[in-house]
Amino acid sequence: MAEFIHPLRRSVMRGLQGHCPSCGKGPLFWKYLKVNGRCEACDHDLARYPADDGPAYLTILLVGHLVVAPLLIFPIIWRSNPVYSLPLILIPLAVFTLLLLPRIKGGWIGLMYSLGVRDTDQRLHTADAAD
Repeated sequence: MAEFIHPLRRSVMRGLQGHCPSCGKGPLFWKYLKVNGRCEACDHDLARYPADDGPAYLTILLVGHLVVAPLLIFPIIWRSNPVYSLPLILIPLAVFTLLLLPRIKGGWIGLMYSLGVRDTDQRLHTADAAD
């Protein structure tokens, strides 16, 4: 059944799991957010897919909706003593951000792989190309 999954979805899911978007076997990262130069399993060049700021923006968007938006509903948070409320707010913000960022970056690289976007395509997407 796995062979019937759309290639875009398959490569994004592999990236979300931290695996090579091409084969799904090799690790995508060799450190927390450092992408492997090449896949250990299929020797695919992983360094050519740009991640830039996209994963950070998406992480901020998700964490903002998961943590900050619910806080706006409960006014008791804003009336309470900051000694108690700040750790209750900042700790989940940090934990969610640190957990989501590598997964979102992996999914982003999987998306770039599936769409065929490479770091050499940067010149096509800049405002300087009009000059």
